[in-house]
Amino acid sequence: MTQIALVLFPGFTALDLVGPYEVLRFLPEAEVRFVWHEVGPITADSGALVLGATHTFEETQCPDIVVVPGGNTSVAVHARDEVLLSWLRSANSQATWTTSVCGGSLILAAAGLLEGCRATSHWQGLQLLRPFGAIPIDNERIVHEGNIVTCAGVSAGIDLALWIAREVGGSNRAEAIQLAIEYDPMPPLDSGHFNKASLEAKTTARALLARESVNGPQIRAITALLWRQALGSVRQRAQKRGWVRA
Repeated sequence: MTQIALVLFPGFTALDLVGPYEVLRFLPEAEVRFVWHEVGPITADSGALVLGATHTFEETQCPDIVVVPGGNTSVAVHARDEVLLSWLRSANSQATWTTSVCGGSLILAAAGLLEGCRATSHWQGLQLLRPFGAIPIDNERIVHEGNIVTCAGVSAGIDLALWIAREVGGSNRAEAIQLAIEYDPMPPLDSGHFNKASLEAKTTARALLARESVNGPQIRAITALLWRQALGSVRQRAQKRGWVRA
């Protein structure tokens, strides 16, 4: 059996989880779990969609695959959740694959799992990975380092899941899954990567995202997260130089 743990936190971006779910549930003997502190309904960042957490972290100690989504309004908050970060570190030590979609890589970074590693994220938050020792990659949709795989924003989660499906179930199974969900993208536009988009598209996209993410609580959460990381780095350097006790 392949146990798949999809982290379901308040304010998650729906496609970050639903896309990978629709792929990974077709793996051989797949057991899918939506995990959080407690079971029950969890609302997406849109405020219009609710999914249910089926299992707790405590009940899910040894998943084979972990998927961490992003969330436009909440990811910085959850990147300071010590219970979540501790669970991720423990799960990663035994998991075959630990993955993130979109801004979920910031949570992996906050858990200390991306230090010294190449990683990617949504273009809007890519540089937030740098203070955690990660090496931001902006020109690869999927970035693979050891047992950790990060991917770009939102829709890239489907690509990541197919990548994992191939690694776990082989090319034939992955191709069959791709056909089963009829994933044959032919977008009528060519503005899906920041480097391709027009200035007008970039400006409008930033405005759309800002409606949700540029608010007092989100700014305070990001500031607190980066401040804690910077302070921790200063203390580590001081300890190495013998200036303070560990």
